[in-house]
Amino acid sequence: MIDGRARLTAPDHCDAGEIRRFLERHETWLRQATGRAAGLEPIELGKQMPFRGVMVTLRPSVQTGVTPDLDDGVIWIGTGRAPVGRRVVARLREEARARLLARSRFHAEALGVSFTSLSIRDTRSRWGSCSSSGALSYSWRLIMAPDDVLDYVAAHEVAHLREMNHSSRFWAEVEKLRPDWRRQRDWLKRHGAELHRYQPVDGPDMDGVC
Repeated sequence: MIDGRARLTAPDHCDAGEIRRFLERHETWLRQATGRAAGLEPIELGKQMPFRGVMVTLRPSVQTGVTPDLDDGVIWIGTGRAPVGRRVVARLREEARARLLARSRFHAEALGVSFTSLSIRDTRSRWGSCSSSGALSYSWRLIMAPDDVLDYVAAHEVAHLREMNHSSRFWAEVEKLRPDWRRQRDWLKRHGAELHRYQPVDGPDMDGVC
């Protein structure tokens, strides 16, 4: 294990199918080991992760629902067959979409513009984008940032509906929506990489947790 990367060596007599089966049997361990080596934080029971700018704890729930329940300081994870991390991410993507849709509509109304669609993705190179056709796209990880940071990104992308550039005219539109936009932009520069550390890993089913 070097710099978060794993290297597999096998005898010459091992065929590709046998190597693949070995990797499949040890996939969970490999994901967790490489994640720890790379400084990643697994999204799993007992761990903490940021939600709307504060740290919350992932705890098991006796409820049978498969949708994680967001509570004050806790994300309760009910029983279900899908791995915990995947279900938490799915729930946070829903939350991110709802909040980003609401804030994008709010800012679009303020500028007298409209967008054609809104999608939620997991991009590393940018927090949001706006196409020439008016389609907005955001990273779901913004739901982990403070509310004003999420709102700044929504304002930023909506401002592109007026100015598809980063000229002084564009930033003037952003300032109409978020006069303190520099503070939120600086927060992303300082802390944005931390939001990418949290990754779902495969884990045991929650069935039978009490």
